[in-house]
Amino acid sequence: MVITRKAIKNPNYIEKYSKLANDLKIEFKNIELYILAFIHRSVVNEKPDFAPEHNERLEFLWDAVLELTITERLYSDFSEKTEWELTDIRSALVRWRNLALVSRKLELNKYLILWNGERKSGWEDNDYILANTVESLIWAIYLDLWFKIARDFIIDHIYKTSLDNILEKKLFKDAKSSIQEYIQANFEITPNYKVISESGPDHNKNFEVAIFMLDKQIWLWMGSSKKKAEESAAINACNSIIKK
Repeated sequence: MVITRKAIKNPNYIEKYSKLANDLKIEFKNIELYILAFIHRSVVNEKPDFAPEHNERLEFLWDAVLELTITERLYSDFSEKTEWELTDIRSALVRWRNLALVSRKLELNKYLILWNGERKSGWEDNDYILANTVESLIWAIYLDLWFKIARDFIIDHIYKTSLDNILEKKLFKDAKSSIQEYIQANFEITPNYKVISESGPDHNKNFEVAIFMLDKQIWLWMGSSKKKAEESAAINACNSIIKK
């Protein structure tokens, strides 16, 4: 009988994720939590004897520490801004698009533990998976070292590195609202969104959504839900049309 060593006990993983933690200046106590933070569901589905647990339980916890830290820091740093302005800026800092950027800057995609099929499909470059990985890492830090260290990590790697870009490019504004305001101001019409196509199985659908001005298609994008496809189309339209 072959006895499979669990992922969190794997010596190669222990060495690899210990180095990552050291590079991020995390003085960890329990390296198993950090390995767990990078295990994707696909591995558990295909190889439960190797990885019986994945990072989604850690993702479940993420928002409390992240939002509290960002809220506290914004409240302290921007006494002149209204509650609604602070809420919009906080949303931009904690939403998946920004967390995916943070993940890329930290090169966390190199550490994702995916099953072979998902890796061949390029899931290590998927924004949602990258964002979820940052969330899981925050809670690994919290569970291992408690609030202060997790808070310091958030301030150093999310708040400080993202805030100036978000304020400068006004990324705290809702993209759909921004593109609507732009089109109404310049063309005196209201854009609308249409689903062009759907693909994939029911549990993993992709939606192709286009933005139209009257009958003219101005932008097309895809997403894993209609809402995400609309949001992505609006973001990319803003980047190409408004900020070019």
